[in-house]
Amino acid sequence: MKKISYQFIGSKALSITMIKVFGVLLILSANVSGNVYKSKINPNWSKENSYFWYRNNLAKGQIEFVLVDLNKGVRRLAFDHKKLANSLSNIANNKVRPEQLPINDLGFDLKENTTSFRAMGKFYSCDLNTYELTQIERPKALIKEKNPEPQKPEEKRSNSDRPKREISPDGRWKAFVRDHNLFVRETDGVNEIQLSKDGDKGNSYQEPYWAPNSNNLIAFRVNPDEVGEVHLHESSPKGGGRAKLYTRRYALPGDKFTEHELNWFDIENKKHSKPEVGIIDFRGPRLRWTKDGRYVRYQKIDRGHQRFRVIEVDIFTGNFRNIIDEKTETFIWTEHPKNLGVPLVNWLDETDEIVYLSESDGWRHLYLIDVKTGKTKNQITKGQFVVRYVDWIDHEKRQIWFRASGLNKDQDPYLMHYYRINFDGSEFTPLTEGNGWHNITYSPDRKYIIDQYSRVDMAPVHELRRVSDGSLVCELEKADITELIASGWEAPEVFKSNARDGKTSIWGIVAKPKDFDPSKKYPVIEDMYAGPHDSYVPKQFSAGRRFASWTDMGFVVVKIDGMGTANRSKAFHDVCWKNLKDAGFPDRILWHKDYAKNNSWYDISRVGIHGGSAGGQSSTGALLFHPEFYKVAVSSCGCHDNRMDKASWNEQWMGYPVGPQYSASSNIDNAHRLKGRLLLIVGEMDNNVPPESTLRLVDALIKSNKDFDMIFQPGGGHGGGGRHGDRRRKDFFRKHLLGIEPPNYNLAN
Repeated sequence: MKKISYQFIGSKALSITMIKVFGVLLILSANVSGNVYKSKINPNWSKENSYFWYRNNLAKGQIEFVLVDLNKGVRRLAFDHKKLANSLSNIANNKVRPEQLPINDLGFDLKENTTSFRAMGKFYSCDLNTYELTQIERPKALIKEKNPEPQKPEEKRSNSDRPKREISPDGRWKAFVRDHNLFVRETDGVNEIQLSKDGDKGNSYQEPYWAPNSNNLIAFRVNPDEVGEVHLHESSPKGGGRAKLYTRRYALPGDKFTEHELNWFDIENKKHSKPEVGIIDFRGPRLRWTKDGRYVRYQKIDRGHQRFRVIEVDIFTGNFRNIIDEKTETFIWTEHPKNLGVPLVNWLDETDEIVYLSESDGWRHLYLIDVKTGKTKNQITKGQFVVRYVDWIDHEKRQIWFRASGLNKDQDPYLMHYYRINFDGSEFTPLTEGNGWHNITYSPDRKYIIDQYSRVDMAPVHELRRVSDGSLVCELEKADITELIASGWEAPEVFKSNARDGKTSIWGIVAKPKDFDPSKKYPVIEDMYAGPHDSYVPKQFSAGRRFASWTDMGFVVVKIDGMGTANRSKAFHDVCWKNLKDAGFPDRILWHKDYAKNNSWYDISRVGIHGGSAGGQSSTGALLFHPEFYKVAVSSCGCHDNRMDKASWNEQWMGYPVGPQYSASSNIDNAHRLKGRLLLIVGEMDNNVPPESTLRLVDALIKSNKDFDMIFQPGGGHGGGGRHGDRRRKDFFRKHLLGIEPPNYNLAN
């Protein structure tokens, strides 16, 4: 997901915000006429870390300078702006306005109560007792502008840990494959040894991984995959000419992946064995040697994501053991999104330990594993909350700095907070507290943080807090949105309801029309995405008018995270298991109905839904599986059958091998259920979800004698059909939810 926003604090209002989801640009915010002030702090830290200052841009072009004394824990104006303006006016022989002081490069001597700065091309020192100015060659206490985030120690990995391939570490042997078998030959002679004899055309050996002792090797005998191809047909290439066909390999669920069989060799004793660790048929092997060169270790994810292991092979004996062996009845979440900064396995080489991420107790937590014994030394984090990011593992202090959500029981369970904890689970320290989504900036010495937090319905708040215990030092700023509110801007409403189990909270937001009138009835559009790999309801403040392109047309727009999405308990997430058609719809529908109870203007007899990619699958599924509630859907670039989309993503949620559950969740196999109004949008050059997924849904709908609309975009990729698709999508909802027939656009051309 890519977010593009343009915000000019103190000069221009935020102009537009777009979110790119699987190639679909969704306009979330439109122009607003009000500015937001003090929404961000850019700290300038002193060299000795005794203070920092920052500048606030205020309404009507005014500015102010703020100083924070870290030793005293006091925030104040950096100086008397009027007195300093008078002093500068005397020097410049021109009026200097106190609300627009022309100064930069500030520095302070708090003991002497002086400040230095650059103004009008010269440097000055100012006695803050008398406000007498003295011209100097340079400031006495120049500070570092835009201090970088403190660098964390890099985890170094010795060369001995990296597997060698062709030439042995001592340079004596060269390994090679001939006639599908593995050989070694002395690099300075002709002595040659055949190590394997069972390789053939369909099971050829690959180059080995040498052990540091230059006598042992690990090699894999490889059975090739049987992955099919997908084709894209470009009907209207640039420059004209014939249509073009593009073909590429594309693994679908159930396809045979490349299989790697582990083999162990001892050159001196001419031994060859096959440790019974099982084949690797998902992701290629990534080996890791111990520093003494005796053991090689690797991670193994079983096809179907229900078993995860860290395996160790003794290269002196060929024996193996499982350091970690986790199994589950549903899925182990191995396909984490790239922005989830929590690897499953974090090696602590110096202490022979692993920090392991697991949901084995029902929540995503960290565990400390003893590598030598393969036993859990202790659970590091525990409780009904979710570890979201690991920011830093401090090996020396044996501490973990991380982000999590769900700990603050009186807050939205998705809000992000910062924490620190020791490896043994002791000294659990919350670094943030306020009711919002937190983003922090460390002081250069890492003793303080500037904590900025907000919600969709609350402008940013800034606090200074101590890193040692998370305590509040002082409040800094609260964003000023007076102008924004005066312009007619309203924050989305946050609403929570109970899920299908009657107790789990389901959270969403409601965006109302610009000229909202509670005496009217408004149709509802749900902006849908339920891909199980994340949660999707916005949580942070935005000065833009969310979903304005829809609300300005008279729609209420909502976004909800139902069961089956991520960042809650394992049970919450497991709802999607082998059942992507669920998409949290039972919870979503209850949420809609609960909200409507106290809001008579919220018309749940007219509910539409739209989404792209996995959201395209779900939005069509809303009409197929819940036609009693959802009446209109627009689905872009949809994955309408999980057997026709990328194997790694779909097998994570739908399971392996492919079984009847795939058909049960297939929009194609259930096309005969269609009752509502459906618009399908697909680009012929979609390189994410093959476009035949939509076209086969079309075929099934035609065979079921169903009416629907479709936009097939020549040259279009994984998206919503461009400007034409956006116009047609809006017209479709206006027609079927508002009863407004679209104009004849052809007459305007």
